[in-house]
Amino acid sequence: MDVSSVEEMVLNIKPDVIVHFAAYSGGIGANKEFPADFYYKNTILTAHMFDVVSRLGVKKLVYPMGGCSYPASAKSPIDEEQLWNGYPQAESAGYSTAKMMGVVAAKSYRSQYDLNATVLIPGNMYGEYDNFSRSDSHVVPAMVRRFYEAQLSGTDTVVMWGSGRPTRDFVYAGDVARLIPHFIDNYDEVGPVNISSGRRTSIRELAETIKEHVGFEGKIEWDLSKPDGQMDKIFSTEKLAGLGLSCDTSLDEGLRKTIKWFLLNYKNKSDGLRL
Repeated sequence: MDVSSVEEMVLNIKPDVIVHFAAYSGGIGANKEFPADFYYKNTILTAHMFDVVSRLGVKKLVYPMGGCSYPASAKSPIDEEQLWNGYPQAESAGYSTAKMMGVVAAKSYRSQYDLNATVLIPGNMYGEYDNFSRSDSHVVPAMVRRFYEAQLSGTDTVVMWGSGRPTRDFVYAGDVARLIPHFIDNYDEVGPVNISSGRRTSIRELAETIKEHVGFEGKIEWDLSKPDGQMDKIFSTEKLAGLGLSCDTSLDEGLRKTIKWFLLNYKNKSDGLRL
């Protein structure tokens, strides 16, 4: 978190391009419990990176941020122009507002230092190498682990938060990664640009699909005392399509790849699996 460590990294590596994936992130439970931590750490990570790259001659900075930064009142499909139209969902506002400052930083450092920075907004990403921790994982890895461990233990019921009615726009991380080079080599605007599938999936449908792929034969109970979060959140991909780009991996195919990787690494107790 010390700016000197960021300076040391850039001076030692001397990169021409930096893609700033570094973030302190987690699921809705962790965001509700530690909102100040999420705000502070992400603010510092963002501020240090923009300051250092502007002073040390990095030619390009790509800054991905979360779709949770869009206003809670945003209308789906959510286009990039809605970013500043309201306050984000309260449960994750500490994280969300900190990451929004990347847009302000990109414009400010471009204006003062001519920094070529581009902001991208991926949808709800999932895939291999995800964080499967019980305490701070996002919805897809959290469900995958919960169903699999229920199957291992012989549990006949898995409890999920909320009603299952909210809808989300899930995007396979491999699709997002595949598009990053375009924004390094061929896109010199600040953005932001949404990178997502633009497809609507309910949390209930997601749970049933993961349950089937994992092979869990018990039932799902929905805990209505837990928050649903925003009810409908789908991202407009019009701007992305205008660049000739798209995220084409189906949810079914992406989940198969994700679960296959998880099962292999869980069984082998891989050090690369965050549990």
